[in-house]
Amino acid sequence: MTDRFRLTLAQLNPTVGDLKGNAAKARDAWEQARAAGADMVMLPEMFITGYQAQDLVLKPAFTLAAMDAVADLARDCADGPMIAIGGPLSELPKLHNAYFILKGGEVHATTRKYYLPNFNVFDEVRLFSRGDMQGPWDAGALRIGTPICEDAWYEDVCEAMVESGAEMLLVPNGSPYFRNKYDIRLSKMVGRVIENDVPLVYLNLVGGQDDQVFDGGSFVLNRGGKLAVKLPLFDEAVVHVDFVRDAEGWRAIEGDVAIFPDDLEQDYRVMVEGLRDYMRKTGFKKVLLGLSGGIDSAIVATIAADALGPDNVRCVMLPSEYTSQSSLDDAAKVADALGCSYDTVPIGPTRAAVTETLAPLFAGLEEGLTEENIQSRIRGLLLMAQSNKFGEMLLTTGNKSEVAVGYATIYGDMAGGYNPIKDMYKTRVFDACRWRNVHHRPWMKAPAGEMIPESIIDKPPSAELRADQKDADSLPPYDVLDGILTLLVDEEASVSDCVAEGYDRDTVKRVEHLLYISEYKRFQSAPGPRLSKRAFWLDRRYPIVNRWRDEG
Repeated sequence: MTDRFRLTLAQLNPTVGDLKGNAAKARDAWEQARAAGADMVMLPEMFITGYQAQDLVLKPAFTLAAMDAVADLARDCADGPMIAIGGPLSELPKLHNAYFILKGGEVHATTRKYYLPNFNVFDEVRLFSRGDMQGPWDAGALRIGTPICEDAWYEDVCEAMVESGAEMLLVPNGSPYFRNKYDIRLSKMVGRVIENDVPLVYLNLVGGQDDQVFDGGSFVLNRGGKLAVKLPLFDEAVVHVDFVRDAEGWRAIEGDVAIFPDDLEQDYRVMVEGLRDYMRKTGFKKVLLGLSGGIDSAIVATIAADALGPDNVRCVMLPSEYTSQSSLDDAAKVADALGCSYDTVPIGPTRAAVTETLAPLFAGLEEGLTEENIQSRIRGLLLMAQSNKFGEMLLTTGNKSEVAVGYATIYGDMAGGYNPIKDMYKTRVFDACRWRNVHHRPWMKAPAGEMIPESIIDKPPSAELRADQKDADSLPPYDVLDGILTLLVDEEASVSDCVAEGYDRDTVKRVEHLLYISEYKRFQSAPGPRLSKRAFWLDRRYPIVNRWRDEG
């Protein structure tokens, strides 16, 4: 009996729907595995289709094409190591999230996912049928169990596989990022290893897909829960891991253990990678954004330059009579530091024309929020016109605090295709700016150094839509607002919970009101990368029409 098994881990970035491209990535990893003398190459969950494919997998033609792509891959890679790859399996009337073992030109074994996640960003219950509880399959040198992602979060699937002879557990995953998720994954998998006394391989996707970024961070655990190998976060990696059989069973030879950055750097990397992949996978090459001289547009410009390179980022200042000289100066400093192109398009003439057009209808009425929002909508119109003309994707710049309470103008500054900071509260935006000013990493395409001047970070935030306007005129201080929102949104806390934490009840009720009445805006907002477990869109889904209020 062979006492050694070489496994190639392919932590890769597929594209949803790109069956040929994903198969090519799998084939390249297989070539590397064959050159390294590996017995098998392992790819993540639903790799052939990309993840999450959502309702695309319900289209029969797509599912059949994906299954054909798996069969073609098996035939093309018959002479060499086995391939383990995830994809859909149609067994009418059922559709499964499956994991295929390809050997000798055909599908050697198939595992069907048992636990279908139906929470947060996952809707697998409406897409797939649950498979039966399954045992291991024969890998020649040993018997292997392949619990698919969620299956490994519960005791019974892994236990059933080991009790029926599995000597190793390989767990393919499509697990998207939220802050501090790695520690949760590791804790769960250590539990499975200790319960079953076999080594375990956790392989995750990398790359962005719409609002989700898959962060990799794959790892190998030996018996006792000891970490043997850890792959980097966010980067593609093809790594060969040797397993040997000793008196107690199989174990992995220890290899490289990647060091992970802190959660603020991880958040920043997610925003960069989310935008980078969204652009690449949708086919856009360049972006533009309105650069106001405020902190939100400054960090978005920096993220864009880091993701795409400064040559692919165009900043546009759209001043009105309320735009301060300091804002003009600060915006120019950001563009200059980044090395991005910078245009100025005054909105005064357009605003005057709109005001004149509406004057007969608005006669006798006081100016107020309507006129302020007209300014924002003019900016949105002018930016979208440039986006259409030049083929540049327009980025929006509203942080999570603004998105939560509707402190953004629909069809104005909310216009655009992607929002890199959609899930980052304002107070954390300040932290991200300070962090980026003193840190630079190889994955950043913008220069090192201070990109966001201290004058931007230190000045009171303002939309500058009227004379001497400050955000604090309309909202609680951001440290208070973000504290309340963290409770109401991220923790689904009650009004009384917020009061118990020391917040003024009237302020909490006001924030709650703004949160609920802004749902229609969020329904129409641009996507952005998920950083938390309660990001707006798939994580938190509230009705637009909602008269309930918490009176506690």
